[in-house]
Amino acid sequence: MLWKKSLFISLFILVIVLSACSGTATSEQMYNHLEEAVELEQTFQKQQQEIVTLEQEEQEIYSQVIDLSMDEFDKIKELSAQALDNIETRQEKIELEKESMDTSKEEFSNVDDMIADLEDETVSEKADEMSNVMMNRYDAYDDLHESYAKSLELEKDLYTMLQEEDLEQETLSNHITELNDSYQNVIEANETFNELTTEYNTLKKEFYEAAEIEVEYEEDMSSEEKKSDQDDTDEPEKEKQTDSDD
Repeated sequence: MLWKKSLFISLFILVIVLSACSGTATSEQMYNHLEEAVELEQTFQKQQQEIVTLEQEEQEIYSQVIDLSMDEFDKIKELSAQALDNIETRQEKIELEKESMDTSKEEFSNVDDMIADLEDETVSEKADEMSNVMMNRYDAYDDLHESYAKSLELEKDLYTMLQEEDLEQETLSNHITELNDSYQNVIEANETFNELTTEYNTLKKEFYEAAEIEVEYEEDMSSEEKKSDQDDTDEPEKEKQTDSDD
């Protein structure tokens, strides 16, 4: 039997340093909610790192399993049990991620109620466009989470099947095909999510510029590190408001 799985879930990493805004202008209040929403997503950083490590461990387990013969069935069962523990841990971690995203969405929803109070039409239009993209991004994450959760269930079924001594090759092959198709859906959902993250970053910068909110953009890694990781993650950028002359 042969199965090659290729996926590292690419959830973005967010760490932000917030500074107090001076004044109570609507746009500055929106800044607070926008950056707090990003702050509430920073659980992703830890969970992303740990999920990638667990995926690598599971892939190593699978590699060992497919190298074993039925004469070593006890070892296959032992390794499959380890893989099931690994999957359960990943399920717990993606639920932590989901909770973090839900709290971020709740915080971000405060922005929608404030857009109508913006007096400048250009700023209002830019804020509305930014908000729509961010809400689409939250929806895209829900699709990603659902797809990944389904794939984990199929993975769990796979390792349960591998503990059956009378497992037929055709049954196994059909399940592996279904699992790989499921992971392809995850990859596509992740691409959509990352594209919306990039679009949101751009629109948020444009909103800050239109509203004349001065910010500095911080990087959490060097350019070379960023380049090496760009196929695996996409992340909203960190923004810290600078001192204003107002």
